[in-house]
Amino acid sequence: MKFLRSTTVVATLVTLASVVPASASSAPTWKDAKQVTLPKGAQGLPQGYLPTLTCVSPGNCEAGGAYATRSGGEGLILNETNGVWTAPVTLKAPANAANAAGVTIYGLSCGALGNCAAVGSYDDRAGNVEAFFANEVGKKWSAATQVTLPANAVGTGQNALLRSVNCSSAGSCSAVGDYQANNALASRSVGFGTSEVHGTWKRASEITTTSTPNFNPFITLNQIACASSANCVAVGSFVDANNVTHGLLVSEISGAWSRGVSLSLPPDASAYAGATVSEVACVKKSGCAVLGTFNTSTGAVEGLSASELDGVWSRANELTMPANAGVNPHVFLYGFVGIACASTGNCAAGGQYRDGAGNYQGFLDNEVAGTWKSAVEVSLPNGAPSEGKNGGVITLTCPRADNCRAGAAYLDGAGHYQALVVDEVNGAWMTGATVVLPGGATTVGVDGGLYSLVCLTTSSCTGVGSFLRGAATYEGFTLAS
Repeated sequence: MKFLRSTTVVATLVTLASVVPASASSAPTWKDAKQVTLPKGAQGLPQGYLPTLTCVSPGNCEAGGAYATRSGGEGLILNETNGVWTAPVTLKAPANAANAAGVTIYGLSCGALGNCAAVGSYDDRAGNVEAFFANEVGKKWSAATQVTLPANAVGTGQNALLRSVNCSSAGSCSAVGDYQANNALASRSVGFGTSEVHGTWKRASEITTTSTPNFNPFITLNQIACASSANCVAVGSFVDANNVTHGLLVSEISGAWSRGVSLSLPPDASAYAGATVSEVACVKKSGCAVLGTFNTSTGAVEGLSASELDGVWSRANELTMPANAGVNPHVFLYGFVGIACASTGNCAAGGQYRDGAGNYQGFLDNEVAGTWKSAVEVSLPNGAPSEGKNGGVITLTCPRADNCRAGAAYLDGAGHYQALVVDEVNGAWMTGATVVLPGGATTVGVDGGLYSLVCLTTSSCTGVGSFLRGAATYEGFTLAS
């Protein structure tokens, strides 16, 4: 899950209106967050987990995650129709699920209004962790279905999940994840992709690499994004025969999964760069951009981005951290929606870094006409010392090239974590604004925060996240402008 940190209740909050400067008059007007209604018997969100949000038009969105019960966890789907969040949906587990199946939704995408797909994992009755997909057709969700893994999947001791899904239209989706494959010596952690065509999901295909992998390549596929139907890019990492971790790029072309390729790193990368690609964004009927990290020859952990156009990937560019960054900025990415593109060559990215004094800060960086600028530090409300160890930028959305929005977490003056929204107006990032939590709640707690933010116009935005209610119970919230 997102955060591992400690906190107590904070006495005061800085409101949204009080921290947005007058110059931000064209920024959206953020409303107070509203608590999510959970199904009957729910005991909050496990570890504050409400990770995924998708919107087909302003005020028409769906979100997914999980909620806790006395017997375990259930898959949670939230639906917004015409600006109103309706009754929550419990995703029915597959037929072979254990009594306490721990159904968790990791990815959710809608190809059209009321026609969506959700993916994730659950526990079966044999003690395996299995991957699932589920479909919404005509605003009705079917029960989840176990993914049919490639023929080399282990039968006992499986640990499979789908992490990400992208739907280009109703009944046309692509998803990626990883599973355990059979071998005479030991099982191996490998990747797989699966696609839905005309409403029917295909059997999953193993994803391999063009490089020589380790015996156990530990392939992890983090995210997928699609420029058009069945033409997608998935990103992650793998380990080669020399035990070096590489950033992995995998293309789906006309529904066929290509072999993954290693991302070409910046010139100052270490021979043992430990690179990984966490996030990807694609522009419809155009190219894609990715965000990741790598180790330089001096041992510094830096951010990187690379772009794809007409099937050709550029060499990755090292992102320049803010001027106050430490010699080793320890760049960290949360792996949710840390990169967003309004058009080809016009993107924004964000995450966390450490400044010269060793404090954790958030960064925001912009690509303008194909060139990445120097990143800027997130400007916090008065009295906030830093973003904190578990703070920084978590989610980004770009309705226009010079008007993006970011969701983040930060430490307030009392040393407690809060959720933050940061608006970019005409190319300039404004001072962040604290999210006013529901019911007088005063902190997002160790695992809460603003997980996902979608703005389809510069003024119409929807977000989801979680906050701490009482000593240890997390509840969900929705945010709107």
